[in-house]
Amino acid sequence: MFMFNQHKSERSHNMVSRILARRKCSKTQEEVVGRLEVVSLPSLLPKGLPVANYASDKGIPFHEWPDIGACDHFDVGVVASFGRLLSEDLILKFPYGILNVHPSLLPRWRGPAPLIHTVLNGDETTGVTIMQIRPKRFDVGPIVMQEAFPVPPKCTSKELEAVLSKQGAEMLISVFKDLPERLRTVVEQPREGVTFAPKISAATSCIRWSEQTPEQIIRLERAIGFAMPLQAVWNGAPIKLLDFVEVPDFLITSDFPRFPGSIQYLSASQIIAVCCKDGWVGIRSIKLRKKMSAKDFYNGYLHPWFVKTTDIPLEECRFYTLHLPPKSKNPKRRSVSNIGC
Repeated sequence: MFMFNQHKSERSHNMVSRILARRKCSKTQEEVVGRLEVVSLPSLLPKGLPVANYASDKGIPFHEWPDIGACDHFDVGVVASFGRLLSEDLILKFPYGILNVHPSLLPRWRGPAPLIHTVLNGDETTGVTIMQIRPKRFDVGPIVMQEAFPVPPKCTSKELEAVLSKQGAEMLISVFKDLPERLRTVVEQPREGVTFAPKISAATSCIRWSEQTPEQIIRLERAIGFAMPLQAVWNGAPIKLLDFVEVPDFLITSDFPRFPGSIQYLSASQIIAVCCKDGWVGIRSIKLRKKMSAKDFYNGYLHPWFVKTTDIPLEECRFYTLHLPPKSKNPKRRSVSNIGC
């Protein structure tokens, strides 16, 4: 088996380890994988790629794309979070083609970020699809095997990745046990129900207070918080907001201003409550110049003494939406705007 994986994901590292473990199973069991080599994209990570380090420790031959070594003597290739289109010539080098292990119930969430969009959308069910790769196309090939799994309540996309990587590895082993028959019974993907999971940009982390509900903001943190904190603007400066929680509306003072982004400190629970669409969302930690608790932020920036000495109107003591400029090749500065909520 030849495995292609992208350096930004741990999924292939977990998959390689499980395949290798099954390869070294008891003598009474049939060997599933006779030979394994790994290809990954180049990386400048100081500690090296997890999958590359694992391959080195276990004596698995490792190649950096586009160098794939001599792959003609392998039966099948496997793609896991690789992010590169493969040519027909490469696919035809393998008698059984190249399979893709994709963490969604295709055709739902085609694209590079299915786990993030699963959490972001609040899906209750997800799954793993093993499919055949088609030349110069992403996530459109026939389905070899597909299984559905419930999304654990309140899980993050990284936690979901750990669950589905385990399931995907076990499914892949199952496919290998009867590969010729599996490939004879593939099913084309339905034309209905296609959704796309594009890459996430920094602009996704900017909270839109007047447009997003508390549930949507909390899901946003669970989806992308591992890679980028959610952002807003405070007093003209960008600010990072961390550790979001639900806030019942009855905790908010009835006469408190309810502009999008309005802030109220709840001393009993020591959280900052922020007004958004259809309710309030709580924040436990904030990073301005340094990370601080909600209580410290209140004492330093929201306490009545501070507001009085700085002559800031109460209605201006709120978070605004951070508007990032379009992505450029050589970003040097980013603009901060208080326009809109």
